[in-house]
Amino acid sequence: MAMAMALAMAMAPLFCYSLLFLVASILALKMILQSRRLRNLPPGPPPRPLIGNLHLLKPPIHQSITELCRAHGDIVSLWFGSRLVVVVSSPSLVQECFAKNDVVFANRPKFLAGKYIFYNYTTLGSASYGDHWRNLRRITTIDVLSSHRLNSFLGIRRDETRRLVRKLGQDAATGEGFRKVELRRRLTEMTFNGMMRMISGKRYYGDDCDVTDAEEARQFREIITEMLSLLGANNKGDFLPFLRLFDVDGLEKRLKRIAKRADAFLQNLIEEHRSGKHGSSDTMIDHLLKLGESQPEYYSDHMIKGLIQAMLLAGTDTSAVAIEWVMTELLNNPVVLKKAKDEIDTQVGKDRLVEEQDLSKLTYLQNIISETLRLHPPAPLLLPHESSEDCTIGGYHIPRDTIVLTNVWLMHRDPKLWSDPLSFMPERFEKEGEVNKLVAFGLGRRACPGLGLAQRTVGFTTALLIQCFEWERESKEKLDMREDKGIAMPKLIPFQAMVKPLPIVNEIMKRDERICKEKEEKCSDRPATTSDQGHSRSSYKKSRNVLGKEYE
Repeated sequence: MAMAMALAMAMAPLFCYSLLFLVASILALKMILQSRRLRNLPPGPPPRPLIGNLHLLKPPIHQSITELCRAHGDIVSLWFGSRLVVVVSSPSLVQECFAKNDVVFANRPKFLAGKYIFYNYTTLGSASYGDHWRNLRRITTIDVLSSHRLNSFLGIRRDETRRLVRKLGQDAATGEGFRKVELRRRLTEMTFNGMMRMISGKRYYGDDCDVTDAEEARQFREIITEMLSLLGANNKGDFLPFLRLFDVDGLEKRLKRIAKRADAFLQNLIEEHRSGKHGSSDTMIDHLLKLGESQPEYYSDHMIKGLIQAMLLAGTDTSAVAIEWVMTELLNNPVVLKKAKDEIDTQVGKDRLVEEQDLSKLTYLQNIISETLRLHPPAPLLLPHESSEDCTIGGYHIPRDTIVLTNVWLMHRDPKLWSDPLSFMPERFEKEGEVNKLVAFGLGRRACPGLGLAQRTVGFTTALLIQCFEWERESKEKLDMREDKGIAMPKLIPFQAMVKPLPIVNEIMKRDERICKEKEEKCSDRPATTSDQGHSRSSYKKSRNVLGKEYE
């Protein structure tokens, strides 16, 4: 017995040494394999242990990354903790990524927020490339965002932009001359109300919110605010995996909680439309539910909720931010503003409001919007892509699972691509082919499917703001152009200006009051029906035009 114990004690150190040797061998082999795999990476700053290059990134992140790109070249390697990130900043490299290697870079990285907010990476913007994603893309482009479907919602966009004009007119109506107005809140109300009316027939924002249940409206606004905040949060666990074990800042707990609330809210909307209680039949939810009767495997409740989530979070805030940047540039460039106003007066006239179908005639306005998107792209680094296999870009090795960012902000300010790139010059887009150099909405298979809706919303709203008001800066100093942190690159200082409604706005308000009075008198002469109640709840099927007309 004693001999056995002595033998065991003698062998214990040998066992420990053997175990250490085995672990060291495995680690050495892993390092050798990784070094071979990571050979010939693009240039970049040397990473620090554990954190990589995260210490170099200060908000706004796109500006920090731009400085690194200027120092190291058009293709740069960065380490976000343990994740390799490659940034491309030239048209040739972008084409190589998203034309030549389009399928390789068709995936999205799986960040923690997408797991909870985007239904475990199953929505259009978060899903991996494959059959499921192709089906979502088909549904979105054909059933939701096709020209035909967007045209069917023209009345909603018209009504929401008219409401914006009326509210700004009311904000500036007290006293004579110019009054100071703040635009951001009004634009946010307009874009979210417009989107939700298309989706469900309901308006949840503003003092003219038509949802009879105030608690429902409050819940919706809270959910949207929290989700946008969490999507823009910096989650270190996405790049430092060991932090995921602890949830130090409570981010995952908040994501779980808001995802549960959002799912329950959207499910209630779907059930309301499925049961026919809503009183409308032409919303996106109604259309998708009808398609689901014949193809339930495609149009499930899960898919519909994910689609709604994606449209709300990707198609609203970005449009509001873009319009705010357009108006900021116009006030800082009064000659451009006057030229745009003259074009509207010539092409549309002064006796009626601009309509969405007039946009094709307003070429200078389109150039203004293009120039704004050049200098202030709604996603300065686009949405991140992820390589599904090893490939070569610009002569450099790009390993599988590499995150790829496109530095649109830098490309749009590159003097090799644009003359006088920091100046606001809409005239540059009069040259044929210049607009094709813009990549504000992405390229390749994962390009933004909502481009058509965004163009209509931004163009139509901007045209009305120019046509209906006279604008001035608060002082001789130009408006602040600094950028804030956030996915959509908002202004650091919200847009504020002096505004005076033009006579056409007064006509709108007078006619609107008259139509309201006539409708109230008409409704008081007959008993309310179930369909009338549904109509008043949604304000969707027949929306009141502030010019005194009704439209489907």
